[in-house]
Amino acid sequence: MRLINYGFLLLCSLIYLGCGPSTADVSETASNTESAPSLGAVYAPNFYIGAAVNRVQLDGTDSAGLAILEREFTSITPENVMKWENIQPEANRFEWDMADAYVELGEQQDMWIVGHTLVWHSQLPDYVKETTDPDQLRTYLEEHIRAVAGRYKGKIDGWDVLNEALNEDGSYRESVFYKVLGEQYIVDVFRLAQEVDPDAELYYNDYNLNNPEKREGAIRIAKLLQDNGVRIDGIGMQAHYNLNGPPISQVRNSIDAYAATGVKVMITELDLTVLPNPWDLEGAAVEQNFEESEMMNPYPGGLPDSVQIRLADRYEELFRLFLEKHEHITRVTFWGIHDNQSWLNGWPIRGRTNYPLLFDRQFKPKKAHERLMQLAANRD
Repeated sequence: MRLINYGFLLLCSLIYLGCGPSTADVSETASNTESAPSLGAVYAPNFYIGAAVNRVQLDGTDSAGLAILEREFTSITPENVMKWENIQPEANRFEWDMADAYVELGEQQDMWIVGHTLVWHSQLPDYVKETTDPDQLRTYLEEHIRAVAGRYKGKIDGWDVLNEALNEDGSYRESVFYKVLGEQYIVDVFRLAQEVDPDAELYYNDYNLNNPEKREGAIRIAKLLQDNGVRIDGIGMQAHYNLNGPPISQVRNSIDAYAATGVKVMITELDLTVLPNPWDLEGAAVEQNFEESEMMNPYPGGLPDSVQIRLADRYEELFRLFLEKHEHITRVTFWGIHDNQSWLNGWPIRGRTNYPLLFDRQFKPKKAHERLMQLAANRD
């Protein structure tokens, strides 16, 4: 684990660098936060606090979000810029600019830098998705991993080598990689990543890993690699949760189960939707058009105080567990910096106004942020 620069964190704790939509907003926020410690600093004894970043932070468009990142977080993950279709859109063409900017930002801020992701069934270019020849697909995988992991060798601290390779029942997803190459592709891509960047940590990352059946699938992947003498350092539990679930007991049991295999646990892609889920409606399907539905977009003008409190309660409940299990958890990463950036504004229904993160649309900390700071201050 990279040593955290505490001096830098404490300096950032005392200086507010952000900007809001107006000078008055900036001054007010600055006066409220200039002497407050940062989230990353107060949780540094336990685990890294990370955030996903995207083009708008990397190109400077979102300067306010970038300021929050630099002040509050100790780890970064690229939301999209390192995914295959973006970094290698054609077999013989790489586009490095945004990925280079991402790594440079992490180095400048002395953060724990995550590479996301080397192999994923989604956001693949057509030349990969349409490959049916095993030898050709192996060649594409090897060329991609050697190029990407090789370029950032010694700079990326941990790679999400494989992302979302399981179905909900724990069976293997019928991705192009599994259909053409079978289970062996999992061993091969981890072995290759280990060869190319031997000092980086290697992770498997997936959602709903608190569910018992899918949990068993992830454990099977870890044991498959270990039985083949291939290193896996950690399992990333994507935490796209909501105000009511999953039950804390499921999350606790999963952390314990993964730690029992000898790997580290990361809480990744953390956000808490506060909006209704179309799948919860009787007879509803996400394919239906809910884009203009007031019922499915109940807070377009702002989040009521009662829901702010529920959001804070839920974040506190989760972080109590993370602190309880801190010996196994090395990183907690939020999937975004502020509510404007969140993918949940457009999924599973486009055009909604969601509030899943710790910073609002005016770039100010929410009650949930305050609660997590208090929790860290009062921990044993």
